[in-house]
Amino acid sequence: TEGKDDAPAAENNPSRVPQGKPGERCSVFYSAGQFFFEYLVVVSLKKTSDGRYEPKITYQFPKRENLLKGQKEEEERLLKAIPLFCFPDGNNWAPVTDFTSETFSFVLTNVDGSRKIGYCRRLLPSGRGVRLPEVFCIISCLGCFGLFSKILDEVEKRRQISMAVIYPFMQGLRESPFPAPGKTVTIKSFIPESGTELIELTRPVDAHLEHVEFQALLQRLSPHLILHIFASAVLERRLIFLAEELSVLSQCIHAVAALLYPFTWAHTYIPVVPECLLDTVCCPTPFMVGIQMRHLERVLDQPMEEALIVDLCEGKLIRAVGDEEEILPIKQQNEMLTSLSRHNNNNNVHTPEQVNTLVSETFVQFFVRMVGHYASHIKWSKSGSGTFQERAFCKAIASKTNRKFVKKFVKTNLFSLFIEEAEKSRIPQEGKR
Repeated sequence: TEGKDDAPAAENNPSRVPQGKPGERCSVFYSAGQFFFEYLVVVSLKKTSDGRYEPKITYQFPKRENLLKGQKEEEERLLKAIPLFCFPDGNNWAPVTDFTSETFSFVLTNVDGSRKIGYCRRLLPSGRGVRLPEVFCIISCLGCFGLFSKILDEVEKRRQISMAVIYPFMQGLRESPFPAPGKTVTIKSFIPESGTELIELTRPVDAHLEHVEFQALLQRLSPHLILHIFASAVLERRLIFLAEELSVLSQCIHAVAALLYPFTWAHTYIPVVPECLLDTVCCPTPFMVGIQMRHLERVLDQPMEEALIVDLCEGKLIRAVGDEEEILPIKQQNEMLTSLSRHNNNNNVHTPEQVNTLVSETFVQFFVRMVGHYASHIKWSKSGSGTFQERAFCKAIASKTNRKFVKKFVKTNLFSLFIEEAEKSRIPQEGKR
C-alpha cells in the first residue's frame, strides 16, 4: 500500500526510486497510510540433538493464509532468514538468570531489491531460575527506529504480564495507519489490572532523519575518523564496522548510510552480519557491514580486497586503504571538521533530534557545494526527457581540488542513481537560471 509521499524531492518518493540491481537497494523513505508492520515474530532458542541451541520462530502474528505461490515463497524465505539475524552471534548460548535487554535492527533484501527492516528486542522472559533469552522482532518496510523502539518498549512491558496481552496491542497497531511526518497516532490498549491505556506514537517532523541517531557515531568516533569513513562511503568502498553490541553496530551503520543523504547507498548493506555469513567480507563489490568483535580474527583471516575496518569499541581504524585523508577537498574537510567538532562539544546541550539536524546539515551542505549545480546541466528535450551534461557540469567547477573530487564522484552508483531520477523528474528545471 503506498499513499502519496509527503516529501517532494524525487529521491524521497518510493514510487520513483530507481531499483538498481536486485538485492542492492538501501533504505528509502515511505509514505503515511501504510501498515505499521508486516509481522511480529518471537524467536526462541531450542536445544538440538547435539546439545547446542538453534534459533526458531515460536510465535508469528499475523498468520497469513490464502497466499499466492510467489507470496508464499517470499514469506518462507523471510521466515527462514529472521532467526539468523535475531541471534547473529551463533549458538554459543547457555541459560542465565540475568540478562540486560537490548534493541537492535537488521535489514533484509527481497529478490526484487526492496528492503524490509527487522526491529528487535532481545530480553529474558519473566520467571525464576535459569532461562534463555528470546527476541521479539517486528518486520516492517518503514524506517523509523525511534518509533519502533517505543513499540518494543510496550511489547516488553506486556511480555512481563503474559504473551496473551501482546496480541490485542499489535492488532490495534496493525489496524492503525502509519502517521505522516510530525503527526501522532493513538493506540488504545487494555492491560489487566491497569485498564485501558492510550499510547501515542509520533513520527519525527523530518522524515529523512527518522531512521537514524548520529549521536551514536559522535560518541564512539572522532570527527576526523567520521570524515574518513564518509569519504570512503562516498567513493563506494568496502566498509566493515566492528563492535560487540548489536545495538551499537546497527545504530552506527544506519548513521553512516544516512550521512550520504540525499544520495542512497545501493550496494550490499548488512548492519548485523550473522556468523554463518561472515564470508560476505570476501565480496569484491562495495559493501557496508557490521560484525561482532568476537569474529575479528576470522574476518582478518579472510582473503579480502581493500577495505576500511572500523573498531567502534576503541574508536579507531584497524585497516585502511591509506588515502582517506586526500579524498575530500581540504578546504571542505576543514569546514566539516569545525562543524562536527562544534556539535560534538555541545552534545549535552542538544537533543538527539537537534544533533541529527545539525550533523545532517553539515554533510548536505558539502554535497550542495560540490554538486549543487547539477540542475542547470540537465538538457531537456521537447518530449520532456532530460540528459545530464557531465562534461559541462565538471567544467563549471572553478576549484581544481573540488573538480578532482567531483570527477571521481560522478562515476559512482550513488551519483548515477540520483541523476537518473533527476533526468526523469523535471523538478530540477526550477533550478535553471
